[in-house]
Amino acid sequence: MPHPLFTPEIKLMLAEVNSAGLREFCESLHPATVAEALEEDFTPEQLWEVLSQANIRTQASIFEYLPPAMQVEMAEKARPQMGQLLTKMSHDDRVDLLKRLPGRVAESVMRLVDEADRKDIATLFNYGENTVGALMTTDYAWLPATATAAEAIDQLRAQAPDKETIYYVYVVDDAARRVDGSLAPRRLLGVITLRDLILAPRHALVRDLMETDIATLRYDQEQQAVAQLFARYDFIAAPVVDDNFGLLGIVTHDDVLDLVQREATENLQRQAGVGPIEGAYLDANFWTVWWNRGKWLAFLFVLQMFTINVMTHFESDLERVTFLMVFVPLCLSVGGNAGSQAATLVIRALALEEIRARDWLRVFRRELLMAAALAAGLGLLSIVRTYFFTPESVLVKLPPGFFWNLNWAITLAVMGICLCGAVIGAMLPLGIKSLGWDPALMSTPFIATLSDVLGIVIFFNFVALFFL
Repeated sequence: MPHPLFTPEIKLMLAEVNSAGLREFCESLHPATVAEALEEDFTPEQLWEVLSQANIRTQASIFEYLPPAMQVEMAEKARPQMGQLLTKMSHDDRVDLLKRLPGRVAESVMRLVDEADRKDIATLFNYGENTVGALMTTDYAWLPATATAAEAIDQLRAQAPDKETIYYVYVVDDAARRVDGSLAPRRLLGVITLRDLILAPRHALVRDLMETDIATLRYDQEQQAVAQLFARYDFIAAPVVDDNFGLLGIVTHDDVLDLVQREATENLQRQAGVGPIEGAYLDANFWTVWWNRGKWLAFLFVLQMFTINVMTHFESDLERVTFLMVFVPLCLSVGGNAGSQAATLVIRALALEEIRARDWLRVFRRELLMAAALAAGLGLLSIVRTYFFTPESVLVKLPPGFFWNLNWAITLAVMGICLCGAVIGAMLPLGIKSLGWDPALMSTPFIATLSDVLGIVIFFNFVALFFL
């Protein structure tokens, strides 16, 4: 949420052209706090006026925390300033920004940066969407293996202002030229932490201090691999390499946090059958959201129509047992709830790679036993519910001697629906995963709808068994 207390002060300083006050505001607070204060009630022109009072590095830091839509508006309004800002932004963040800009705006901004930055941006642009290469930055600290600890610290002191992190320093060999004359990425030899360098003897060689057993990422891996690697090793950064172990860039912990948040949001949206939706809830395009939600609702609506066919099949018998319809919501809710539970557990296990699609038989056996146990527990609860709390309006309509028929019909229906819902909930994500799709894809609403359809079938068959 924006800081409302800052807004009047900033507007007053803008009205008074208080450059010193605006500079202190930008440089004394954390960039995220400044960006949060500027998120609302300011035009792009006013935002540029505020930022221009700070040094270029601070401007870039604040700009990176602004909402994407606001970044695009500012880039369109002040292209010359944007060219300067791009040179100081994180390499991965500036590529993300350029991808969001209209083509003509991106081209005009690109003409304002130097050749080295244009080449770097073009390189990152070429990596496929949702790959590690698209997530990485080329802004890393490196050292030659032949440097001493003292020389390495001096080199890092010179590199530090322009690098995203210097806690992990990558040791590389000399760049080799390809056949076409271009320089190949420097081969990754090892990694050393800043702590190790500071504690090492001044004349110790980097090659003797570095760690050569390195966990790396390939540029063409899916981005999910990044979160798994960071979770396993508690990294704050990880190197990205090519087929020849050439160092292409690094992925940092802040990018991983953004990735995890984005993936979690997309998974929740897919589970609900509404996504993924780009942008914040209030900023997302109305018709895009309408289409994403409407197409799945329409599909589920058509699927739900099968319940009409089932009920039509039993129509002639329904007139004799209409008093039992009060138990339908009770029975159907069990299937949807049991299915959602199973689906959530299986989807999470798939995401953490605790299970794979090929483990379907093991999952089926386990969930079948679990569903049977759950169904037994709910069956006992159903007997109690039906025996002691059946409405009087239902009891008076029961044929003589059919009280226990009612108990068994409802109890067995609940057990059957619970068993069916839980097994479907466990198997459906595995089936979707085996097809190469996201297992979270509309699992919850689809399972709920499918459980309703099968639940109606199960319910009326038990009613027919004990009453008809």
